[in-house]
Amino acid sequence: MTVIYVVRRVGLFLLIVWIAATLNFLAPRLTGKDPIEQQLLRQTAQGGSVEAGIADISRVYRQKFGLDQPIWVQYGNYLVSVGTLDFGYSITNYPETVDDILLTALPWTIGLLLTATLLAFAIGSILGAIGGWPRAHAAVHWLMPPLLTFSAVPYYLLALVLLEIFAFQLRLVPIFGGYSAGTIPGLNPQFVLDVLGHSLLPALSIVLAGIGSWAVGMRAMMVGVQGEDFMLMAEAKGLKGSTIFLRYAVRNALLPQVTSLGLALGQILSGAVLVEVVFGYPGIGTVLYHAIRDFDYTVIQGVVLTVILAIAGATLVLDLAYPLLDPRIVYRRA
Repeated sequence: MTVIYVVRRVGLFLLIVWIAATLNFLAPRLTGKDPIEQQLLRQTAQGGSVEAGIADISRVYRQKFGLDQPIWVQYGNYLVSVGTLDFGYSITNYPETVDDILLTALPWTIGLLLTATLLAFAIGSILGAIGGWPRAHAAVHWLMPPLLTFSAVPYYLLALVLLEIFAFQLRLVPIFGGYSAGTIPGLNPQFVLDVLGHSLLPALSIVLAGIGSWAVGMRAMMVGVQGEDFMLMAEAKGLKGSTIFLRYAVRNALLPQVTSLGLALGQILSGAVLVEVVFGYPGIGTVLYHAIRDFDYTVIQGVVLTVILAIAGATLVLDLAYPLLDPRIVYRRA
């Protein structure tokens, strides 16, 4: 890997972030709606009164949030905030900052989705590897049709089915939220068990829907390596079946899976937004849902840009780490 290649990849990463950040800045403004007036009208409607001076109040708040400035000045301030990761104040929850909202929600999303994604990857890859091995037990092959079925079901639909069965009908797990009402958060066994109980059902929906995709992909890779020269050579040497399976078949079939895992980890923040909304889980998905509903576009911009940075960053790291995963890949200057 050359220094020039690394510089090019980092430059491409910065270009992608800049283009995405620009679109993120322009999209809410193309709607033509005033977020300040929308928020004030919502508050007055909830209060059952009509605010006569709503235009004057809106003008004051527009000055406070810098929305009265020319669009190019707002864009410049926005780029500075992107560079410093300071997204300003939330319009709906003022004076709470967007950074505070994100920092509160990120641990919930990462804890749930990261664990569920890694579990789905591990279980699915193992089942797919065994299912694609011709010497595997016949019972393993019967698992593929159900896995294919689960892989075709969206996260949120599977979440609704599990919610109906295990929460409403059997009443085995909590229905809503990240922890029980009245519970004081803290690093104690009672709170940890409460959080695990609330996260069980959303995690199960993600794992069940993800296992099928990982298993199908791994099985295809295992079938693809069966006729390769290194496999024929290993069999000609008389190596044990377990050695051929692990060191030759799985090791080579796993590389594309690792690539997909890197991209999946980058998409964790956006991969199961609707699952969090269905279960009322206090993560990034729920924050984005409420921000869109309330047209709080400072929060929308913060969430979307965080997702963009996560995906682009994961892609960059994976691209730079590829030669380390597979020594056959060498980046040279053309």
